[in-house]
Amino acid sequence: MPPLPLSVSLAPVTAPSFPPIYVKSQPLPAPVSPPAPPPPPTPEEEEDQKLFRLASQVNSTPTPNAPQKIAFLFLTTTPLPLAPLWELYFNQNKTLYNNQTKNLFNIYIHADPSHPYNPPFSGSFFNRTIPSSKPTQRGSPSLIASARRLLSEALLDDPSNARFIVLSTSCIPLHSFNFTYNTLFQTNKSFIEILKDEPKTFVRYTARGDANVMLPEIPFEKFRIGSQFFILNRHHAKLVVRDEKLWSKFKLPCIFPKYCYPEEQYFSTLLNMEDSSSCIPATLTHVDWSKRLGSHPWTYRDTEIGMELIESLRQRQIRYGNGGVENPVEARDHNYPFLFARKFSRNCLKPLLDIAGDFILQN
Repeated sequence: MPPLPLSVSLAPVTAPSFPPIYVKSQPLPAPVSPPAPPPPPTPEEEEDQKLFRLASQVNSTPTPNAPQKIAFLFLTTTPLPLAPLWELYFNQNKTLYNNQTKNLFNIYIHADPSHPYNPPFSGSFFNRTIPSSKPTQRGSPSLIASARRLLSEALLDDPSNARFIVLSTSCIPLHSFNFTYNTLFQTNKSFIEILKDEPKTFVRYTARGDANVMLPEIPFEKFRIGSQFFILNRHHAKLVVRDEKLWSKFKLPCIFPKYCYPEEQYFSTLLNMEDSSSCIPATLTHVDWSKRLGSHPWTYRDTEIGMELIESLRQRQIRYGNGGVENPVEARDHNYPFLFARKFSRNCLKPLLDIAGDFILQN
C-alpha cells in the first residue's frame, strides 16, 4: 500500500463532553436546608413543664403509717350543679388518726379561667381550684394537659394521696364514700380502660396525619383507646406527669378532629406501654352510649331518676379490656362494681337528693 501524501489533512476530533469540575476557586452548591426546629414552648407550656418536673420528683409511694387518701380531680368549665350531692358523700369519710379526726380525701378542681363561675364554689369545694388551671377545649390536647395538671397538684399537695379519680361536673357517686374507699383499696392496681380493637382505631391513630406521624414513639400495635375517667394509683399518677415522649406526639394538632379525641387515647396508650400489668383495664365510671347523641353519650333527665335507675347502674357488668362481658376469667378475677356514673343534668339534683340519704349513700 503506497504511503499517504504528506499534504492530506485529517478531520478534526471533537473532545467528549464532561460535567465541570469544581475547584477550590469555585463556590460549592448550597446544602439542603435541615428541617425547621419545633417551635419553642409557649409561656403556658413552660409553666406546665415546670409543674410536671416538680411533681415527677415526689415519692411514688404514699406516706407510710398514715391513712391513705383519695384525690378527687374535677374537670369543669361550669359551676358544680351537683355539688350538694357530693357534699353529702364527702361528709361520710372521717377517720381517727393520732387521736385526731382526719379526712380521707382531698378535692382538686381544674376550672377553665375563661368561663364564669356563678355561683362560686363553696363548702367542700371552696378554695380547691388549682392555680395552674388553663383554658380547655373538648377533643383537643388541652384536656390531657388539664388532667396532668390536676395529677401534679395532687401529688405535690399531699403525700398521703394514694388514689386519683378524674371526674366531670356531670358525674355522681353510685355508693357511699366508705364503700368506694374500701373497694379501691382492695387492690394496688389502677383502673383505666385499655381497648385495642375499637371501631375506627386506625383512623384515630392517623388523625394527626399519615401513619408515620406517631412513629417511632408509638407503633400502631401499641395504640389504645379508653375513657378519660380513670382511677390511678400514686405510681401511675407520677408516671403520667413525668412523660414527655408520648406527649410530644399527642399534643400535635389534629388534621381530622372528628376522629381525634386525644384525651381518650393518651392515658390508655401510655399505661399500656409502660405498665399494663399493674392496671385493671376497666373504667369504674358508667356511661350510656346506647342512646348516644352524635359524639356525646346519653344525659339522664330528672324524670328518669329513681332507686331503680341507680340500682340498675350498680348492677351493670364492667367491661374488662377487649374481653367484654363474654370473658369469664376477667369477670371472675376482677368482680368490681361501677362506683360512679355520668352524664346527669343539673335538673337531676333534687330527685337525687331525695334518694341520697336512704339509698345512694347507704353502706
